[in-house]
Order: sequence, then C-alpha cells, then structure tokens
Amino acid sequence: MTQQKSLVTEMQQVQLAIELIELGARLQVLETETDLSRARLIRLFKEVRGMSPPKGMLPFSTDWFITWLPNVHASLFYNIFRSLREDQQCERMQAFVTAYRLYSEQVSIDQVEPVLGLTRAWTLVRFFESDLLQQSTCTQCSGHFVAHAHSPDHDYVCGICMPPSRAGKTRKRREREAAQLAPVDLELPAARCAG
Repeated sequence: MTQQKSLVTEMQQVQLAIELIELGARLQVLETETDLSRARLIRLFKEVRGMSPPKGMLPFSTDWFITWLPNVHASLFYNIFRSLREDQQCERMQAFVTAYRLYSEQVSIDQVEPVLGLTRAWTLVRFFESDLLQQSTCTQCSGHFVAHAHSPDHDYVCGICMPPSRAGKTRKRREREAAQLAPVDLELPAARCAG
C-alpha cells in the first residue's frame, strides 16, 4: 500500500511541477514546492518548455511590490489567493496556482499586460508568510492592498484612489499615444527616373 501511495504522491508532485512550469515558474520555485530531485525537475522543465531553466537569482526585495503598478497587480493577486485560502479552504499550492490563473484571466479580460510573473507572485506569498508584508485597507475605497509589514496604516490611501503623477505613463503607452498623435503622411514619395 505504501508503494501505491508513494506513486500517487509522486504523480501529484509531477503534475504540480508541470502546472508551475507552464505558468512560468523558475527552478528555485519548483525545488521549494515539490519533493522531486533537481535533475528530474530540469528534465521536466526541458520537456515542458523545450529549453533549459533560466538561471539567476529570484526577486528578493519587498519594495518592488509597493511601487504603484506592481502594487495594484500584487494586491489583486493576493486578494484572490487569500480568498481561496480562507473562504474556500483551498490547500496552499492549489490556491496559489488557481489564484495565478484567475489573475492572468483578469488582466487578459482587462486587456492589460500582466505585471506579476508567477515567480514574483510566489515570492509575494512567501513575503507574507515571513511577515515581511501585510495588507492595508484603503481609507477611501476600503480595498486591501499590499504594504510593508508593521507600517502604520490608519490613514492609508491606495495607489488607485491617489495615483502618483506619472501613473500609467509607461514607455509603451507613451510610444503608442505618440504614434496615434503623429500626423499621417498622405503624400506619395517623389517618383525617380532610372537613369
């Protein structure tokens, strides 16, 4: 019976790893969240993505989640995750994968670029679990937003209710707006004679 159970457990671990890889997880996330060996995870990554896992360090600063646009996306994701955990009683990684899928669907519906990659979303959850981040309630809209842990929040106003002056002015958006405002040249180029 233990042989049977271990095969089922291993199959669940492989399934979780595949889901995480498909959603963009880095190798460090897979190593932390599954019991599969590093060699097996690398092989699985190559099979699923058709390439070796990217190298490099994981995000390690809480500050990124506090900046305006990342904060809006991180708060959206974390509210979904928290609801799945607390209201639906979902197991942690099931809630995480489902929350990330729902976040991705929502930004797709809103036709905006996803700001929060899966690895950053996972890091966000880990920061909450390590008590480095908290949720603060906006005094104007009553929404729950990601904030530094232990920061006073009695007069907290979110970045949606009070966006910074340059909010939403990304390079891509400025280029798109400039292209829309550029005059259209309707003149034909001067004909040239061969000669």
